[in-house]
Amino acid sequence: MEEDLTETANRRPKRKVTKSSANRDDQDRTSDASDQSPNLVDREGSPDDFEEIRPRTKRSRATEGTAASEQKTELSLIEAIKGNGKLIPQVVKLWVERYEKDAKPAMAELLTMLFEACGAKYYICGESLDEIDVDDVVVALVNLARRGEVEDYQSSKKKEFKNFKDNLVSFWDNLIVECQNGPLFDKVLFDKCMDYIIALSCTPPRVYRQVASLMGLQLVTSLISVAKMLGTQRETTQRQLNAEKKKRIDGPRVESLNKRLSMTHTNITDLEDMMRKIFTGLFVHRYRDIDPTIRMSCIKSLGVWILSYPSFFLQDLYLKYLGWTLNDKSAGVRKAAVLALQNLYEVDDNVPTLGLFSERFSNRMIELADDIDVPVAVCAIGLVKQLLRHQLLPDDDLGPLYDLLIDDPPEIRRAIGELVYDHLIAQKFNSTQSGSKGNDSDSSEVHLGRMLQILREFSADPILSIYVIDDVWEYMKAMKDWKCIISILLDENPMIELNDDDGTNLIRLLFASVRKAVGERIVPASDNRKQYYNKAQKEVLENNRRDITIAMMKNYPLLLRKFMSDKAKVPSLVEIIVYMNLEIYSLKRQEQNFKTVLQLIKDAFFKHGEKDALRSCVKSFKFCSTESQGELQDFARNKLKEVEDELIAKLKSAIKGVEGGGDEYSLLVNLKRLYELQLSKAVPIESLYEDIVMILHNCRNLDEEVVGFLLLNTYLHLAWSLHSIINSETVSEASLSSLLLKRNTLFEELEYFLNTPSTDEEGSKLGNQLACRVCTILAEMWCLFRMTNFSSTKIEKIGYCPDAHVLQKFWKLCEQQLNISDETEDEDVSKEYVEETNRDAVMIAAAKLIATDVVPKEYLGPEIISHFVMHGTNVTEIVKHLITVLKKKDDDISNIFLEAMKRAYGRHVVELSRSDDKSLTDKSFVECKELAARLSGTFVGAARTKHRPDILKFVKEGIEYAFADAPKQLSFLEGVVIHFVSKLPTPDVLDMLKDVQKRTENINTDEDPSGWRPYNSFVESLREKYAKNEGNQDEKEGNTVRRRGRPRKRQNMEGKRLFDEHGSSEEDDSISASDQEDAQDQEEKQDEEEEDEAPLIHSLKSSAKLKSLRVAREENKLQTKTGTSRRATDNLAASRTSGASN
Repeated sequence: MEEDLTETANRRPKRKVTKSSANRDDQDRTSDASDQSPNLVDREGSPDDFEEIRPRTKRSRATEGTAASEQKTELSLIEAIKGNGKLIPQVVKLWVERYEKDAKPAMAELLTMLFEACGAKYYICGESLDEIDVDDVVVALVNLARRGEVEDYQSSKKKEFKNFKDNLVSFWDNLIVECQNGPLFDKVLFDKCMDYIIALSCTPPRVYRQVASLMGLQLVTSLISVAKMLGTQRETTQRQLNAEKKKRIDGPRVESLNKRLSMTHTNITDLEDMMRKIFTGLFVHRYRDIDPTIRMSCIKSLGVWILSYPSFFLQDLYLKYLGWTLNDKSAGVRKAAVLALQNLYEVDDNVPTLGLFSERFSNRMIELADDIDVPVAVCAIGLVKQLLRHQLLPDDDLGPLYDLLIDDPPEIRRAIGELVYDHLIAQKFNSTQSGSKGNDSDSSEVHLGRMLQILREFSADPILSIYVIDDVWEYMKAMKDWKCIISILLDENPMIELNDDDGTNLIRLLFASVRKAVGERIVPASDNRKQYYNKAQKEVLENNRRDITIAMMKNYPLLLRKFMSDKAKVPSLVEIIVYMNLEIYSLKRQEQNFKTVLQLIKDAFFKHGEKDALRSCVKSFKFCSTESQGELQDFARNKLKEVEDELIAKLKSAIKGVEGGGDEYSLLVNLKRLYELQLSKAVPIESLYEDIVMILHNCRNLDEEVVGFLLLNTYLHLAWSLHSIINSETVSEASLSSLLLKRNTLFEELEYFLNTPSTDEEGSKLGNQLACRVCTILAEMWCLFRMTNFSSTKIEKIGYCPDAHVLQKFWKLCEQQLNISDETEDEDVSKEYVEETNRDAVMIAAAKLIATDVVPKEYLGPEIISHFVMHGTNVTEIVKHLITVLKKKDDDISNIFLEAMKRAYGRHVVELSRSDDKSLTDKSFVECKELAARLSGTFVGAARTKHRPDILKFVKEGIEYAFADAPKQLSFLEGVVIHFVSKLPTPDVLDMLKDVQKRTENINTDEDPSGWRPYNSFVESLREKYAKNEGNQDEKEGNTVRRRGRPRKRQNMEGKRLFDEHGSSEEDDSISASDQEDAQDQEEKQDEEEEDEAPLIHSLKSSAKLKSLRVAREENKLQTKTGTSRRATDNLAASRTSGASN
């Protein structure tokens, strides 16, 4: 800002611009400016006195007329620019003719247009043109802007000015072209124009800087086009001259060619001098302007200049500006710099000259791949690919990039996937290898082998493997080569030998690729929106489904037989049939293969007892029995019936074995199978029901996992029975009585476990896993049979509502599960069905009862909300959602909140009474205060006005509660009420203050100073905080607003140094390598200071993926995945595939 105020002082002193000394002075000025180091902080911009008076846009003068031919000659320059632009070439041509006849009036007309384009009404007289000083004119123009007498055509939203910017650029381009054979080289016209453009670009008014920068940058672009044309002429002339000299005849032809060559060279030198003048006078200031649009236009133009005129601009003197602006705070500017560099690296001839630049700024280019702005990051990844193509980056530097394979934005993951494919799989950038291999290096076998080597690094975590597959899939055709993948799995391809991990990874790859090919998502989407496809896309997906089916039909049984016993491979392999076109089995007369596949799936169902394998088998059975047709459908349904009958028989046998004192494993495995079946369809287990109830009732020492699945299967059987009754046209009394009996029996069993001592009591019988099952099943049962579902119906009598005593026992058991330590829950994180038996599941079950009005909210609602901030992020989000639901229902939210705070405060009081440990009591009080802050924080913005009565009621009753047994509960004022008072308008707050003070009028608070300290603190806080107007209340809420977009990355120290260093003068043509070493030393020093933060790039991203896939304890998995991801990416950086050459 200060630099703008002193910009006039930075310009050369008053001068006559026609004098040759003006150029020298200008060079001195711009050289001094360029010597200053670029600094992001020192942006040049308009001072404060220009912020309030913005340039205003006025209506343009009418430029339309009826006599078109006359108008062409009478149209002024500014009117041509304001118009549609079609007349600009002819207007420029006529102006040049006027200039050649009488230069001064024409020049005055052009300068007037220049001022008018900037929005200023300022006219220059041609006769006095030589006596007018540039600085005097600029000062007058600045004064016009200060008075607000400026029009802003460029930023105007009016329709008539929508082409103004393009027309202005077109005008100057046409002018340069029209003057290339005369006025362009007279050292008067364009010297004068450049003086004014440079001077205006350095003024405080933003509109002047914007328009002047636009014109100045375009001048250079247009001058380059003329210089290139002259350069071609010079080469032609030189060739002709050389040919004449070979004839050894000196004559008029040689003399003419020499003269033409000398003149062309002189003209090119003059053009380059003009380019240099604009660069040093305008660009070196404006590329760090406070306005990001000006900075961006500068960098875009510089990129174009270097690319189109490398003989002049492709040198470190100009390249360094692109490197510096890679650290710009504006995403648009960073993106412009990255794109400019991308274009430069695409031209192979540029690369040798870019060597030192690449060495200096390559680290920053890699860092930009993880930029906070997604488009910048994607462009930067493309730039890194260019560096790899030219082998300017060592593989060791790519480690951080591979972490982005599991980044949140899919655009970044796709871009990194393309890089991984090009660099590690297709190896497009390894010229020596690709040259020696020939076409073999592009074969599916080679690509799959390289992909398997990458996946080998992620074998410990299937989720990471799926992310890598998803990222690369779009670019890797070998993933869709079904026949090749199948032949490798069946050991029919001698090019690749699979170990066990490779086989597992290849089957995962096959399954994931099949799902992708038919339009399924294999990675959860952040928006979770349904995918829609047009007709052409659906046709492609259907063709893919057909190709998969044809490739798999004969080989599917072979694959299932080969991998039948492998529990890691079976789930993915079995489920592939879900994505096949079963109709093709009939069309191709492959019915026997279909039947064989179903038999093998049945064998797999009874061979494995793991959740994933069972779930895949059930899903495949259900798909085949519903999506197949005719004979195949009958066979699938019969096979599913066989599975059900055989399972029931196995369960009966297992129950008898357990009753006889046998092992419980067979019972547990078959209960899991029944559970997975019942999750998708009704299974007729009436003959088995009595046995299940009997073993539940008689065998109380069963393993808790067995008991849990007994209860789950009983509940699911009840749910399907109720579903059958509801959907029946007639309901028999017998079926209703049977359902009621089963319901009451299950409630009795569940209530038995409610009364069983839990794990933290003496004589423990009820484990954590079973306790969670009891809580969730009870809640689901109450929801299933809630009274409102059946009131005023023929089956009204099956409605049920728990009594208060049972509800209290239920919540006590829930509370015990919520209070389980993180360490205990982390121990179970790798167990099956963990998402159904953790504290999140318990809280969801309890909250569901309130959200759906199953039980009265007066008791359970406050209890749940009192645990808002006690049990981690997931539980907090669940309770937060419940509060939102309660607010939408317009429930008595103030009472619920107050009771919740009383529960939390009560826990603090209990802690005070039973513990002398100050740290524990302080912790309980802090939790109480945090809960009050979070609950009061739900009243923000318009909600404060809407819920003012609720807040006021809470405060009044809270004060009443605090004084109920004064001074024992007065800390409730300081810890709870104060947070809600802050949400009230000032008049209400002052009323509350008076009410509190009135309560102590006849009380001597000095008798118990420590007891009354919270009261005094409360009153003092109100006086200090609300003696003023409530104007700053909303600012206090600012800390609850989350920042949107990608998380901010760690500040780059080298990038910062680039803008802090000095010595970037015009004469400094090279980029110092020592600066980079200094930056690295400083960065290493900072790394030592922030050693604890080093693995964040791994932990943050990895944990986000696991969280989205419903893994319960993200902290524990975070540590596991950090190790996996770090090992994987470290190895991946070196995976130029030792086996890739196979």
